Amino acid sequence: MTTPSLTPTERTTLHRRPARGSYDVATVHAILDEALICHVGFSVDGQPYVLPTTHARIGDQLYIHGAVGGRFLKSVKGGIPVCVTVTLIDALVLARSAFHHSMNYRSVVILGVATEVTDPLHKRRAFEALIEHVVPGRSAQVRGANEQELKATTVLSLPILEASAKIRTGQPIDDEADYAVQCWAGLVPVSVAAGKPIADPKLSPGIALPPEVASYKRA
Repeated sequence: MTTPSLTPTERTTLHRRPARGSYDVATVHAILDEALICHVGFSVDGQPYVLPTTHARIGDQLYIHGAVGGRFLKSVKGGIPVCVTVTLIDALVLARSAFHHSMNYRSVVILGVATEVTDPLHKRRAFEALIEHVVPGRSAQVRGANEQELKATTVLSLPILEASAKIRTGQPIDDEADYAVQCWAGLVPVSVAAGKPIADPKLSPGIALPPEVASYKRA
């Protein structure tokens, strides 16, 4: 079966290092699902902003959220164009020359216009997805958002249609003459690693550490 692909546009077509580009839907989704943070870029009255936030994906929609009164979401839900990016760093690439140092990474760029989620059931589903994105299985353990909390939060949906991924893998790519340079070169793997959970001092006695927290790790 053929894997679905996104249709490249003039804005998402990679012109530099095009071989590193991917429009494969599964690849784009996997990067979004692994990343904990996305950055949302937008412009208001000629002033550009790039703000970090958590996100979650349901199908071909990306969800972001924030306080109702915040300028960020008030501006974005008004229908202005946005650019959402995520980046995962897999390794430092240490070359023999300063110029060819790099990183192995997986990144996604999504362009489009976000719309506000107003349907209560849809909004609650997005809320749960945001919790599950950070800690799978957590939404079943905690109190769900009440009506007041739902009203105090804006949830936006952005279609993952005009998007592309860019990926670098492998060892340093030095100039041929530099392979004779007597300098260590190679990769330093980098990953997100969870530390030992630290219980809230106000935790009620007898509450055990849940498995999804005890064994927490990213994909």
